[in-house]
Amino acid sequence: MHIYHDSDADIGLLKGKKIAVLGYGAQGRAQALCLHDSGLDVTVGARRDGASWSKVKEDGLRVAEIPDAVKGADVVMMLLPDEVQSDIYTEQVAPNLKSGAALEFAHGFAITYGLIQPPEDVDVIMMAPKGPGSGVREVFLEGFGVPALICIHADRSGNAKGIALALAKGIGATRAGVFETTFDFETKTDLFGEQAVLCGGTTAMIKAGFQTLVDAGYPPEMAYFEVLHETKLITDLINAGGFAKMWYVVSNTAEFGGLTRRDRVITEESKKGMRSVLDDIESGKFKDEWRAEWNNGLKNLKAMEADEAALQLETVGKEIRSLFERK
Repeated sequence: MHIYHDSDADIGLLKGKKIAVLGYGAQGRAQALCLHDSGLDVTVGARRDGASWSKVKEDGLRVAEIPDAVKGADVVMMLLPDEVQSDIYTEQVAPNLKSGAALEFAHGFAITYGLIQPPEDVDVIMMAPKGPGSGVREVFLEGFGVPALICIHADRSGNAKGIALALAKGIGATRAGVFETTFDFETKTDLFGEQAVLCGGTTAMIKAGFQTLVDAGYPPEMAYFEVLHETKLITDLINAGGFAKMWYVVSNTAEFGGLTRRDRVITEESKKGMRSVLDDIESGKFKDEWRAEWNNGLKNLKAMEADEAALQLETVGKEIRSLFERK
């Protein structure tokens, strides 16, 4: 994969252009503020009198209802949640999207699965920071940036990549490095990472480890410290220097134990489970399930959230975390 840096991007391509940022959640707020601070003309599209509307005003940015923000915009950034993007696009964006504009995404879900069908006279691009919105903003203010991906789905203007790179430069991403890939690859690897490792796999491992210790008679507070509290230490070490740095920092006992026992936990059956997760993503089965869940009012998701909140692990964790709060 080619890596682009500051010298590869010309933010001047966006000077004098109108940029509409739709949505003001974690990514929308971070990217809108960074682009504004980079000297670009940003209007945030939001629901009038909603929570985001007043927040945008407090942050000193221009705000308008989505149709008004889209009208005349040269770049329209779809930073809305996946589950609402297609409806909002159909009802409020498409009728107001001007010919020759660039339609931009931070995740490829809607394009990869055909939930949004852009017209043939616009660029369709992605600029996806590889970090949460809070991190994007924090690192930008420190004078650097988080890495990002760019993807070109449709290059009608002949300058789609230039626009994507300019947006990346506007949030500081080119200071770190920008990788080019495809909507399909970004969508499916992102979903797999969330489900099998980062959000799904990690929480399942923590829950199972906690319960194993508690069932064996160990105090839940000790179980919490060992399987959850110290997780950040390990992931920070891996993020900073790979497995090698983590193994170097932990004790020899931890290294030997980890290397000789980890395959008992992540077994061939576990790997088959991961493959089945990827199969659901690639076939569109997960997309269909998620769309059905949204249309059903998120009833199953809310029930799962309630079950998770009731876990002993969560109760103990809340008590322990309170000990670290500065009074």
